[in-house]
Amino acid sequence: MELFFDLIFVALVGQLAHGLHEHPSVAALLLFTALFASVWWSWVNLTFTVNLMPWLTRRQLALVMLAAMIAVGAIAVAAPEATGDRAWLFAAGNAALRFVLLGLWITISWRTGGTASRVRVLAYNGATAVLWLVSIWVPMPWMFALWGISIVVEVTLLIASSRSWADRVLVNMNTEHLSERFGLLVVIVLGESVLSGVAALDEHWSAASGIAGVLGLCVISLLAWSFFMYGTDAMRTGLDALREAGDYRAIRDTVGFLPFLIVVGVTAISGAIDGAITHPHEPLPEASVIALCGGIAIFYATNAIISLRFGRPLRAVLGWAVPALVLTVVLAVASLVLEAQLAIAAAAVVLAVIVTISETTNRRRRAGQAVPDLPLEPAG
Repeated sequence: MELFFDLIFVALVGQLAHGLHEHPSVAALLLFTALFASVWWSWVNLTFTVNLMPWLTRRQLALVMLAAMIAVGAIAVAAPEATGDRAWLFAAGNAALRFVLLGLWITISWRTGGTASRVRVLAYNGATAVLWLVSIWVPMPWMFALWGISIVVEVTLLIASSRSWADRVLVNMNTEHLSERFGLLVVIVLGESVLSGVAALDEHWSAASGIAGVLGLCVISLLAWSFFMYGTDAMRTGLDALREAGDYRAIRDTVGFLPFLIVVGVTAISGAIDGAITHPHEPLPEASVIALCGGIAIFYATNAIISLRFGRPLRAVLGWAVPALVLTVVLAVASLVLEAQLAIAAAAVVLAVIVTISETTNRRRRAGQAVPDLPLEPAG
């Protein structure tokens, strides 16, 4: 049921990214990032809440997910006009999702928590749900200000969580579930990127567009290789270590905040690939260059930060992170003058180099670990 919910969520991501694919511009890129921040935050809240409630039965979890799907479905329908005629529906969907979360938290706080816990729950999901609901009748741009205030309140309350609340959270936290949930979401977002590329090629069928599409698939595949060959195992073992250490804040950052940048980066790259398929012989627009190169840079920079938060050695992380960022800067300069299909080809080469560096480093590390420490034999 959670995976089914993710499918609805990724449909929402595709709707939000519509502007990046059809009319790429810096304004469209910024608008997508801002709107996606709100829906990502909703996904994180629901994932964390369900993760901390292992006593939910299968049918209870199914009902929660179905209710959440209706809310997310409404947001998805509203997404293309979220700052226009359908802003009211975007706000109503966000309010509904928070009321679902409020109901879940009430079942805990009213049974086991004290007054402070109840007040926190009412402020975290209750007050913010009311802000989203009230914004329906507030004229623009003040409507958007209420949306922003709602998210700021939730983020602030999460960051300012007391140690006692964090300790209660860690008791029920399932790190395997968290790493699996995020991994599945990345799978679906990568799949949506392939789907949008297929749709773009279907609409602009030509040999040049086909080449751009194949190169775009190489880019997405290399991103997937980087993430699933290294990222998922690192997340699983890293979260286990952080949980053992009682480091709730590091878990919050590496699951709640930082992955947002990875998903945004992949979606932005997808928009640039679609632009190359549509106009393979023209240089990419400035916004598409930013999306392509910025997305790659964000993808690897965020993975580097997460690796460091998981306790990976700085030298090992810099061994692949520095080349990745340097090569991305070179790619950005080249993409401003190259034809779009050549820019995507260059991106594929850059990612292939990064993956090769990672593979080589990983093989050397494993080879070093496999060699036992033998006692020195006496000379002669």
